[in-house]
Amino acid sequence: MRSCAALAVSLLLFASGAFAGGSNYGLTPGAKQLSGKISEWPVPTPKFARDPAPGPDGNIYIAVMQGNRIARFDTKTQKFNEWDLPPGANPHGLLVDKEGKVWYTGNGNGTIGELDPSTGKVKEHKAPSGGSPHTLVIDDAGAIWFTNQRGSIGRLDRKTGEIREYRMSGGPYGLAIDKRGNVWVCRMNADRMGIIDPKTGKISDLYMGPGSRPRRVATAPDGTLWITLYGNGKLAHVDPAAVKIIKEYELPAGPNGGAYAVTVDGDGRVFANEIQTDTVAMLDPKTEKFHVYNLPSRNVGIRKAIVDAQGRYWYMGSHNGRLGVIE
Repeated sequence: MRSCAALAVSLLLFASGAFAGGSNYGLTPGAKQLSGKISEWPVPTPKFARDPAPGPDGNIYIAVMQGNRIARFDTKTQKFNEWDLPPGANPHGLLVDKEGKVWYTGNGNGTIGELDPSTGKVKEHKAPSGGSPHTLVIDDAGAIWFTNQRGSIGRLDRKTGEIREYRMSGGPYGLAIDKRGNVWVCRMNADRMGIIDPKTGKISDLYMGPGSRPRRVATAPDGTLWITLYGNGKLAHVDPAAVKIIKEYELPAGPNGGAYAVTVDGDGRVFANEIQTDTVAMLDPKTEKFHVYNLPSRNVGIRKAIVDAQGRYWYMGSHNGRLGVIE
């Protein structure tokens, strides 16, 4: 199914990529006092739908990995549209640029895809080494950075379509960009964070401890980083300028909770989910206390989540096929 509806671009302003959506998605995350109200909607194609991203139109876009589609949830009408992708793309991560184009990682065919929702047309950019592109973010200059599970980090110039690759071992997974423009990569299988300086091409790392398995990372408004440690159930706070761990917090479900998605709102509050539970834990760094939200569904399977411009927390249940929001 393809949508022919024109994409209405709103007046929402895009801030620098370094603080967008908690994980460099281009949109400035809002802040609000959450009432704890949770709503969920079943997606049209519940085939491992995952990785929601906010658009400049105020709507939420979703990668439907096994359904080979991109879905859009209209937050006003509460209805979905879907677009088919080229065969074998199997989208994993996605983001929406300020022009309303949807960029996704083609985990199945080694590409970065570009969908124009106003026409349904897709353009593919082949990663030089192929592989399995995983997660992507956008930097201040508008370049797209992405992890490749087969051992590299890519940088896509949206104007030329040129992709530069940086070799990196350890199963590159989540990534984010600090306020100096350095790219931080979760080298999950190496218990390290990889660090790329785009200006020099130099690659360094930060050891996160034995068995830590850093999975995803988000940039806070103050420029610090928050990282979920899947291997030990902790949330790490990192100073990227000093390249050191400030402090670690044990998440409510403990070492076997499966610390996974992480994002930060406009007030610096940190949201982390533990995929073995049907909960979302919010840490207020000011009080260093957690508040746990119990989700209405079971076997949810949150792998990515974002905070939108209004400060609402959006998650996608890859296991139960339901898009949810905490507001």
